Amino acid sequence: MPTVQVLDANGKPSGTLDLKPDVFGTEIRVPLVHQAVLRELADRRVGTHDTKGRSEVSGGGKKPWRQKGTGRARQGSIRATQWKGGGKPKGPTPRSYDQAMPRQMRREALRAAVAARLADGTLSVIDSLGAADGKTKSLVTRLAGLGVKNEPTLLVVGAMPEPLARAARNVSWLVVEPPNRVSVYQLMRARRIFFEKSGLLALEEALSR
Repeated sequence: MPTVQVLDANGKPSGTLDLKPDVFGTEIRVPLVHQAVLRELADRRVGTHDTKGRSEVSGGGKKPWRQKGTGRARQGSIRATQWKGGGKPKGPTPRSYDQAMPRQMRREALRAAVAARLADGTLSVIDSLGAADGKTKSLVTRLAGLGVKNEPTLLVVGAMPEPLARAARNVSWLVVEPPNRVSVYQLMRARRIFFEKSGLLALEEALSR
């Protein structure tokens, strides 16, 4: 049975927490985690890139010179692809980059990501963060007491109060999420991960259904 140490708000051990082996003790399937990360990054692309083909650029309705007798190569339009200002051949057009991934595979990838971070020792559990005054300085000081400073950090909280969201939005290296919004990419990108005890239990409950 996977066991993780629980820290208090000052970073001192305050007990242990037993986790369900069918949730966080699963095999770490690297290709599945990789697929989930690629899917999330692809879904972030808006796909609004566009170039104009020769049928979309303006002008070029008249043949630039007659077909024969000029000594020059025959041309049909000054908006052909070889002309300056002409259409772009085979350029990108708007498209969706969304990738389909079955719900069961997404859940298994999330389990594997949490298990991987538990195994490499970068995931810690705290009773409660306790930064409720809404001040960024207080939040950064509290995180510094946990050994975190200016490195990509993911904080998963049981609930997202407005003061905590206000304090965290000014910290560029910190991402704060409730358990129902944490993603595989966030788990794999962060160098340090902190779960409030209630947040980890909520995620465990959701993944065990």
